[in-house]
Amino acid sequence: MARSWVNSAERIGADLHLELAGTGGRRAALIAALREAVRGGRLAPGTRLPPYRSLAADLGVARNTVADAYAELVAEGWLTARQGSGTRVAERAEPLRHPARGAVNGGTSPKADPADRPTPAPRHDLRQGTPDASAFPRAAWLTSYRRALQQAPNEVFGPGDPAGRVELREALTEYLARARGVRTEPGRIVVCSGFAHGLRLLFAGGVLRGPLAVEAYGLPFHRELLAGAGVRTLPLPLDRHGARVDRLGRERAVLLTPAHQFPTGGPLHAERRAAVVDWARARDGVVLEDDYDGEFRYDRRPVGALQGLDPDRVILLGSVSKSLSPAVRLGWLVLPERFVGGVLAAKGEREAWASVLDQLSLAEFITGGAYDRHVRRMRQRYRSRRDRLVAALAEHAPHIEVTGVAAGLHAVLRLPPGTERSAVKAAARQGVALDGLAAFRHPEADMDAGDGLVVGCATPSEHAYTAALEALCRALPPHAPGTRPSKS
Repeated sequence: MARSWVNSAERIGADLHLELAGTGGRRAALIAALREAVRGGRLAPGTRLPPYRSLAADLGVARNTVADAYAELVAEGWLTARQGSGTRVAERAEPLRHPARGAVNGGTSPKADPADRPTPAPRHDLRQGTPDASAFPRAAWLTSYRRALQQAPNEVFGPGDPAGRVELREALTEYLARARGVRTEPGRIVVCSGFAHGLRLLFAGGVLRGPLAVEAYGLPFHRELLAGAGVRTLPLPLDRHGARVDRLGRERAVLLTPAHQFPTGGPLHAERRAAVVDWARARDGVVLEDDYDGEFRYDRRPVGALQGLDPDRVILLGSVSKSLSPAVRLGWLVLPERFVGGVLAAKGEREAWASVLDQLSLAEFITGGAYDRHVRRMRQRYRSRRDRLVAALAEHAPHIEVTGVAAGLHAVLRLPPGTERSAVKAAARQGVALDGLAAFRHPEADMDAGDGLVVGCATPSEHAYTAALEALCRALPPHAPGTRPSKS
């Protein structure tokens, strides 16, 4: 009968599962099980194994059986044993590799087609969408977490409010009014787990229905999420003033990134901000405002939230995924009063609610001033990153135009026609992960923003950024006529 061991974690600090099967005796079965665990990668190099007595007791075998099995695997090179260090998996032991495609019966594989060779794992991550993870304010967050936990009333640890903790909603009311020009009150804010969760609550929950107008370029993930909820999205063309809201028709809702169009860059022009609010009033419609990086404007004061023009016609969706970290799964919907009940009903069971302790920590982080200090510090850091990107391109690729860098965490490098796909592949060969502009184009869009690369300035850590820029410049297409770098 097969025997397994799962309980020695108390003695060695890690769980392990071994199946002793076969008819060759306990010792042979244990040797085979350990060898397979190392070969398959379940026991990593350097892992400390349990003492003889502990493992023998867990498996119900004799102590000498375990000692003999260990000794044989040491002799074979699978394990090492040193006085005072115990028995460990040998550092040179590697998991079993799958044979190369084309290998037959253990023979050597034929020469691989270059097109079949896997792309090297990226050394430099210049994809958009995430802040510098190394800059997370650990000490300040821990201070806020401890203070919030110490001050939390006992009722915090019971069933909560589906709208979210009132402490966070009050903190957001004050902060959003001060920093983003938002007009609301705590009763019109619903805490969620991020922007995507907010979209699901609005559409999958039946609060809003399609079709939904969206910008011709945007995140495919958002369009896929909406399509999964049965919502058809209709693309609005873009130009240098943002979305062409004059093209809105019979839709009852539109999703915009008015502070900083994603990914092409630039704010929605003031006349169009007013026009889309007028459209919503005339059509009894609603504007969804994705305020994804509104705090990060570098050359002048941040553009205020569109929501401030008409709190009864605009739903603002925000989160801390860009300003703080996507690992802090907290976002918010600032709603017209008529939508609050429907969103709360859509949230459903408590398992879908954001962590109460994280909500309290963020509330303390905001009210104590730590959030403002962090945003100001990161605004300076990301502006420096932006300037270094522009300078590197001016030196090594002056023919490449840089746009969309007056705000946000990414830039668009405008490329000669027909070069985007080859530039993305060249970047991959240089170990650089990034996206082409075409990856964000709505499949039904009747406009083309041209060839370009969407380069995230925030993701690499500070010490890795210079090397990432050097690798990026090596991947860019050679000189072609173009304009000088722009900061529009």
